[in-house]
Amino acid sequence: MTTSTIKKSVRINQIWENILLGLSEKCQPQEAVGELQFLSKLREDAISESRTLNFPTKQDEDWRFTDLSELSNIQFKPAKSADTINLDDFSSFILPETQESRLIFVNGEYVPELSNLSALPEGVYVGDLMGLPESKKAKVIHYFSQNNGEKDFFALINTAYFHDVAIIWVDPNIVVDIPVNLLFISVPTDSYNLIQPRVLIVAETNSNITLVENYTATTQECSDIVENKPYLVNGVTEIFLEDNAHINHSRIQRELGDSFHIGKTAIIQNKESRYICNDISLGAKLSRHTLKVFQQGKQAETHLSSLTMVGSLQISDTHSAVYLNCPYGTIHQLHKYIIDDYGHGIFNGKIFVPKPAQLTNATQLNRNLLLSSKARVNTKPELQITADNVKCSHGATISQLKSDELFYLQSRGLSQNDARNLLIDAFATEILDRLPLKSLRQRLTQCVACRTLAS
Repeated sequence: MTTSTIKKSVRINQIWENILLGLSEKCQPQEAVGELQFLSKLREDAISESRTLNFPTKQDEDWRFTDLSELSNIQFKPAKSADTINLDDFSSFILPETQESRLIFVNGEYVPELSNLSALPEGVYVGDLMGLPESKKAKVIHYFSQNNGEKDFFALINTAYFHDVAIIWVDPNIVVDIPVNLLFISVPTDSYNLIQPRVLIVAETNSNITLVENYTATTQECSDIVENKPYLVNGVTEIFLEDNAHINHSRIQRELGDSFHIGKTAIIQNKESRYICNDISLGAKLSRHTLKVFQQGKQAETHLSSLTMVGSLQISDTHSAVYLNCPYGTIHQLHKYIIDDYGHGIFNGKIFVPKPAQLTNATQLNRNLLLSSKARVNTKPELQITADNVKCSHGATISQLKSDELFYLQSRGLSQNDARNLLIDAFATEILDRLPLKSLRQRLTQCVACRTLAS
């Protein structure tokens, strides 16, 4: 490491040290979340461990294609409560299917008066940590912050200074027919806000639930435009599936175009559980999603589908790792990028198949569509296999719109722009059609079409 790099790293760490001091002064965790005793110890450990780590730079292997220099120079401050917000400010983000099953957080703080959970059946808890029944508070220690002790700088910052927790807890043998919408809304201001959502989802034995985890911001126009009011959302989601539990999880990121979004999702699956994730990322100037899946029981099934669309100077980074530790495991992963202008996409996907994971079926594919000569993508799909009786494949493709396909569509009467947009829409539709809610499919399809026309 050069002398200039060391000096830069020291300067960046000093900036974040100041940010952490500000968080310590501002955050009042016991008042904010009704602090349980074990959480105080978790916070102390996270604070201590975060101070042993350097702010991530391109010198770190996991961040070598992602430039955080702009992020590292901003003096972020904890976001204040948005007292003046009302339902009309974000009514366009409420899905018809979840009118009476929505949980709303504004700047990371639970807002019960804007939430509506009246349609949910008995046997499922949706709310914040303070409202969690006493019987579950005794159990939550076995789930909260159990992400295998990984030293993730941003996840540690979240654990140390999160303000509130969104919790979905489904009792054994409960099937929740109504989808649940977790809506995290950022209210941009002239200050550089730091917002830290935290989510815990527990699906007990034989339970089933469909949920949408939605990140967006209040605005008068499209949610991913530039408003010159940058903020940072640093979120952590933990998901636990007990035996034969099923979760269909859609994660939507549509932050403002000059914001930063860093998220981590950790999933632990027990035997015969089934987890589906549909991850759509359209907003933010710089975004990063780290996805970790741990199959800890035989015949666990995982389906990961992702669509990321970047343009202008956007950077989007997806890191995933799936650990298959038991026999008869299944993982199917498809990640797609649509990259225009000077956009930059990064994909690093790892699947680990150790000796105990015999008879595994694993597929991983990253497909990238580049619409501009200046667009960039760095892709690295990986399989690490030591088991000797498996069916595994992985790959990546990078392509542009094919001239013969454009010519064929134009020969059928379409204009050049219409032919181009039709091919882009078809590329995106394979992922969008997997979303379980009709209204969500329609809105995101329209959003992709709008951005395609704008390009």
